[in-house]
Amino acid sequence: MTDPRYPIGPLPKVGEVDDAWRRARIAEIEEAPARLRAAVEGLSPERLDTPYRPEGWTVRQVVHHVPDSHVNAYVRFKLALTEDAPTIKPYEEDRWARLADTRDTPVEVSLALLDALHSRWVVLLRSLGAADFARSLNHPEKGLLSLDQMLNLYAWHGRHHVAHVTALCGRMGW
Repeated sequence: MTDPRYPIGPLPKVGEVDDAWRRARIAEIEEAPARLRAAVEGLSPERLDTPYRPEGWTVRQVVHHVPDSHVNAYVRFKLALTEDAPTIKPYEEDRWARLADTRDTPVEVSLALLDALHSRWVVLLRSLGAADFARSLNHPEKGLLSLDQMLNLYAWHGRHHVAHVTALCGRMGW
């Protein structure tokens, strides 16, 4: 059985990078909002409040987490593009997932935020060249990361969390 924490597998390593590889990752980022919206379409409040795995976040928490994470990613890209290897600030994802805005905000608000955010982010990403993607940032826990590595991470991240929802729906017969 697949590990429910990683329904599409762990983050793949960045291999050979070229323009086609980048375009494919950018397309995945562009598609993430629509895929997440489709994954939760028609789910009742009870289903939104169902954990995707034992001891895991609820579907609602997952939906709110994706724009939380991607807002941070968007800012990190902009920092790396405008500063020399800036040190970014990590955040406590689990604590964010337990805050009132995650608990009490309709998922549609986060889906709309994700739509708008990704519209801006994709414009930025498509404007970048190879030298831009070679720029880096310093993550205090993960070390120096290139924007190619960040692109890989967030393309995977969107698919990863959509799969949390779709795998749960499949297991539950929803």
